[in-house]
Order: sequence, then structure tokens, then C-alpha cells
Amino acid sequence: MADPRGFLTVTEREFPAKRPVPVRIMDFAEVYEKRDSGMLTRQAGRCMDCGVPFCHQGCPLGNLIPEWNDLVRRGEGHAAIERLHATNNFPELTGRLCPAPCESACVLGINQPAVTIKQVEVSIIDEAMEKGWVEPKPPTRLTGKTVAIVGSGPAGLAAAQQLTRAGHTVAVYERDDRIGGLARYGIPDFKMEKVTLDQRLEQMRAEGTRFRPGVVIGTDIGWEELRQRYDAVVIATGATVPRELSLPGHDLGGIHVAMDYLVESNRVVAGDDVRSQISAAGKHVVVIGGGDTGADCIGTAHRQGAASVTNLAIGRRPGDTRPDHQPWPTDPTVFEVSSAHEEGGERRFLASTVEFVGDDAGRVTALRVAETEYVGDRRVPKAGTEHEIPADLVLIAMGFTGPERDSLEDQLGMRFTDRGAIDRDDRYETSQPGVFVAGDAGRGQSLIVWAIAEGRSAAARVDEHLMGETLLPAPVRPTDVGMHV
Repeated sequence: MADPRGFLTVTEREFPAKRPVPVRIMDFAEVYEKRDSGMLTRQAGRCMDCGVPFCHQGCPLGNLIPEWNDLVRRGEGHAAIERLHATNNFPELTGRLCPAPCESACVLGINQPAVTIKQVEVSIIDEAMEKGWVEPKPPTRLTGKTVAIVGSGPAGLAAAQQLTRAGHTVAVYERDDRIGGLARYGIPDFKMEKVTLDQRLEQMRAEGTRFRPGVVIGTDIGWEELRQRYDAVVIATGATVPRELSLPGHDLGGIHVAMDYLVESNRVVAGDDVRSQISAAGKHVVVIGGGDTGADCIGTAHRQGAASVTNLAIGRRPGDTRPDHQPWPTDPTVFEVSSAHEEGGERRFLASTVEFVGDDAGRVTALRVAETEYVGDRRVPKAGTEHEIPADLVLIAMGFTGPERDSLEDQLGMRFTDRGAIDRDDRYETSQPGVFVAGDAGRGQSLIVWAIAEGRSAAARVDEHLMGETLLPAPVRPTDVGMHV
């Protein structure tokens, strides 16, 4: 059991040191320095081994958090990674990229700072990678069944690994030139260096998963042809259609959606030659959108040498503490300062963009912005508060509306929900028999931990569809919303 006095003797959260800002903005290496084992042991020892561990409910994967916390406290790293892998295919991703709804649900968080679950998690997998404990687990037998996974983000890779280990022959199709989806090209290296992803892909190849990068399903291979080639198909293409900001001047040069900007930066960091790269060097940058993608743009702009960075959010600044209408154990909306925000720039709340202003050459030079006014449940620009912000580069980071749908509609007659996601039943199956959907493509834009959980659950339903029964775990249903909502 856990240390019965751990949470009494260590009452504060501790985090690994970050590299100094003037140093880290000179490169794209990860922000955090090497984690101190003593600090991690102390933090893991704060876990109370609760009779009802609400952190399980806060995590869509149902991670066995008290168990591997105690194993870390005891110094049993090999046993800890086995317990962590029992529920999570890719803790190296969630430990770095997940906003940790498990910590919001931590029972200790009722009257103390919650256990640093995310930091303990990533320390477990980093040690396992370093010591060679992440070994291939190929199937003991093959079923003779074949599965195509379309999309190689966290949902697609999770489904692929589960189905490969169940004995099916799995091929993952990815339209980009490298495997990884959002984890490869959407996440800057200062949050996750890609060597981490490559190590996991090596394990999956050794287990038997086949990767097919550079193939566009719907163009290079038709959807119907794919169905004929394979016994089952899983669509895990993500929600990649960006939410637009159709205001006067939106077609001026220098205005880009965030993901176009981040993808090009990630390609350059990977060693690719990107001609006419979207760069923030020497420019006044405005990032519209206050979420994680916006923060990724801010951190990237700092590293590219932006003259200034301004981040605009249309809503109010969240409070510093949990609001009354979001009681424990829900995941509250609170003011957060990411590593990118620490590096400089200005954050403005209640800022409504009214117009993009340009010069005679057709390039953006400024944003006309007004104060946001709440009228009922609508947010509108307040008359008389308009002013201009200089801008040479504007990045729209307002989220995504759903998956790309043209070829799915034209070739498969796929149905979509009112919110733009692919329609599916409670078994992750679409209107087309044998075609399943997992992750943001069926759920809508969500957290990486939900993508992995859906990939695991969809894999169980595919295995059951092919074999009549399954032993694969299914941690979530398509209708689950979770405590973080």
C-alpha cells in the first residue's frame, strides 16, 4: 500500500527544472531538464491509495495511477511501466501532452495541491525507454484477418498496436511522408522531441504493424477499394478542418491557420528543406486563440525570432482557482501559464477581432480589435472600443470543425453528425459495415488521452467484429464525455 503519511510529510507539488528562457528559445529541444529521481519518489509518495481513486475516473484510459505511483515510490520502475502499459499504449505522449484531467480528480486535491501524476507518468516511460524495458510484444498466433487503419495519429496508432497484438495483420496508411499524424507534425519539439515517437514506432514495427506513409486514401487508393482489400477498416484521420475567421481582409497575405505554420516549422526542425516557409522572424505576430495550439504557435514564434508576440482570446480571463460551478472532481477552467507563455509576449482577453487591415501590396499590417461584450450567451464586439494592433503575421488557432469529408461522402456515402463528425454507433461502426471510426474523426476535437482510449476501444470492437469475441479492453464508449467536460 502507499505511504500512509506521505501526503502529510510532503504537502507541495514539485516539478522538474526548466531550462532558462534565454537558453531554450535558442533551439527546439524539450523545455524540461532531466527529472530528479528523489523529487519523483517524494511526489509519488504523496498518493494516498484512496479507497475510491477518482483519478481513475478523471482519466479516460482508466490508468491504474495509485498502483504505479506506489511502485515508483518503492523504486520498482520495471513493474511500474508494466502497470502503466496495461492501460496506456503511449504514456510518452500523454505524459508530455495531456492536460491531465486525472490531477483535477485527485482526492488529495480537495484540500491540498494534487499529486503530480503527469510528471510521475512520464518519468516511468522515460526510464523504461532508457533502460530498454519497452520491448516488442508480437502476437503468439495470426488470425488471418486484415485491418487497414487510415491515419497515424494517437487514435490510429493505438488501434493498430492493439489489433496487431491480437494477431491481425494491420497496415497503417498515412498521407504525410512520415508516420505520427498530429504527434509528428502538429506538436513542436520543445514539447516532445520526435525521437520519443520514433522509439515507439520501432517497437510497433517489430511487433508486425505495417506502415504505409505517403498514401492518400480516396485518391491514391479509393475507399471502396480499401474495403475490398481488407476485412475491416478503421478511420482515424482526426479533425483536421480548421475553424475559419471570415472577417473583412481575411484573404490578405500573412494570415495563416496555425497548423500550416506548425507543420512547416516541424518539418524544418526534422531537417526538411521547406521553401517559402511561414516564419515569424523579425515580425509582429498575433495569435488568435487561447488554447494549446495557440501556445504552440507562441513558443515557435519566440524560437524563430519574432519582434513581438500578442495572443488574443475572445473570452474572459479564467480565474486562478476552481470556480464554484466546476466542483471537484471535474476538470475546471482555470488560468494556465504554459512554458511558451513564460517565454514572453502579451496575452489579451476579451479581445474580439473585427477586421484584418492590409497595405497596397495585399499583405496584413494590423488587426482591428474591439473589447468583447457579452449579450446573453453571445460574445460580440463592443461598439466604440475598436483599436489596431500591428501585425505582420497572423496565426488562426481557433480549433477544428471536424474531419475532411469530400472523399468519404463521395466514395462511401458516409454520414456525418450535425457537429461535423463521422456518424457511428455505440460500437464505433459507421453506416458502412466493417468500417469503424476512432478519435477526433468521430468524437470531434478532443484530448490526446481520449484519442488513445478511443483507439483501444475501437480495436476491441473490430476484433469482436472479426472473431465473434474479444479479450481486448474497451475503456470508453463513443457516448462517454468524461469528468473533464
